[in-house]
Amino acid sequence: MDLENKITEELKLAMKSKDKLVLTALRAIKSELMIAKTNAGQKKIINNEIELKILQKLVKQRKESSKIYLKKGRNELAETELKEAEIIQRFLPKQLTNDEIEFEVKNQIKNINAKSLKDMGAVMSAVTKKLAGSADGKTISEIVRKYLS
Repeated sequence: MDLENKITEELKLAMKSKDKLVLTALRAIKSELMIAKTNAGQKKIINNEIELKILQKLVKQRKESSKIYLKKGRNELAETELKEAEIIQRFLPKQLTNDEIEFEVKNQIKNINAKSLKDMGAVMSAVTKKLAGSADGKTISEIVRKYLS
């Protein structure tokens, strides 16, 4: 079952159970998917890579909003944002641990024969492509920087 159908099924369940938090998160995903479809032009089909990027973007937005709310003392709004992020993350692949990411970064550095930070772009590209959806770009970047410094 593709992502859009999963979201639609989850939306139906959330409507029946009247779970407003889940409904909000799922509607955000569905909205972003529709926008991506209309931007895709005549294809009207978006691939898994684009779906993963959309989901990651939505999770990142929620986490950043949560941090802002916490700084402003709006704990209830921060908590809501974090709960929405958790709901959206259910549709992402299992996230890798830092050790697993480090292992892949080391392999790619060896494969590319990277020596310094000048090679960071090539390493980032290879690792990001390999770990699509399984790791946060910021975490990958920090690990690559650590090994190339």
